[in-house]
Amino acid sequence: MNSNQQIQRAIRKIADKFPASAAAVLTDIHLQVKPQSGELLAFNDDDVELTRVVIEQWIGKDDDFYDTAAEEIREALSELRHDVVNHMNIMHPFYFVLVDEDHETLRDIYLVDDDSLILSGSLLEGLDKDLNSFLDQLMKS
Repeated sequence: MNSNQQIQRAIRKIADKFPASAAAVLTDIHLQVKPQSGELLAFNDDDVELTRVVIEQWIGKDDDFYDTAAEEIREALSELRHDVVNHMNIMHPFYFVLVDEDHETLRDIYLVDDDSLILSGSLLEGLDKDLNSFLDQLMKS
């Protein structure tokens, strides 16, 4: 099983904790990743563990581990957005956030909202250059 499939499996387990038949709750989903063990753990706002899974491909990774893990999680969430994530019975908007071992937020990974979208760093690369070029062309006109 590849890392994307394992992450999607964990997301489905999280979603199972918030079925449509239950009352909507107010929480964010806190994700903790551990490069030593390859674990992905999920918690609610009260630090109650929702699920944990070992992502074998993550074990022992050090180089840019948190960036890579965050991007892989964001990709899996995007793929499950319509079928699973948007149907979780959590009051919108809510976030999937990456946290450290003290449960302090490292970065927002994914915003679930009807009207908003968080742009990842890769989408924003070169934006300054493009805007400056646009302004230069505009000023020349």
